[in-house]
Amino acid sequence: MISHNILRNVRRIEIRTTKLVNSLFGGEYQSVFKGQGIEFADVREYIPGDDIRTIDWNVTARSQHPYIKKYAEERELQVVFLVDSSASTFFGTRDRLKSEAIAEVCALLAFSAWKNNDKVGLVSFTDQIEKYVAPRKGRSRILRVIRDILYPEIKGKGTDIKMALDFANRVLRRRGIIFLVSDFIGDGYLTPLRILAKKHDLIAIKLNDPLEKRFPKAGFVELKDAE
Repeated sequence: MISHNILRNVRRIEIRTTKLVNSLFGGEYQSVFKGQGIEFADVREYIPGDDIRTIDWNVTARSQHPYIKKYAEERELQVVFLVDSSASTFFGTRDRLKSEAIAEVCALLAFSAWKNNDKVGLVSFTDQIEKYVAPRKGRSRILRVIRDILYPEIKGKGTDIKMALDFANRVLRRRGIIFLVSDFIGDGYLTPLRILAKKHDLIAIKLNDPLEKRFPKAGFVELKDAE
């Protein structure tokens, strides 16, 4: 059962990010992330200046007039979020935790993908793969992805980005767009990062907290590593 509080928070993110998509981001998403190729759409009569390589010789022979093939871009994309759910993301000294910021960033991108009729999926990881949600279309899939990012059911605490990249390499066979969203507190992941980037359009998004970069003068302080 999903609590009322979880549903309310997911709905809040949906409203907030949908407004941004409608006002700012939708067109940018569509122009930046292109389709995976072209497919035949129709034929039309040849007009001087058209590329002769597109002439449809079968139709031309039947009609005794030159015709060319028209193509349309295959717009449908596969968008997968590779999301760090380790203990270090459940930290924040401003108005939200890093995990909440991650959820909002992913929601903004996911609703942009939905608006363009693209499939959306999720790989949530710590020092193990916590959840894999296969790419599908639809608003319900977007809301599930947001919920699983906001309220992950995790067993691990540490961070193993290399393992997550290797998993994505094995599972995601069709070329797509992968957003790797993490605080990147880890090492040893550069080689699998390069390998995955050769197969997919890979975008790395780093979120951190100001306190992780600059610690205030506070005398003696007792610290605990969440991981």
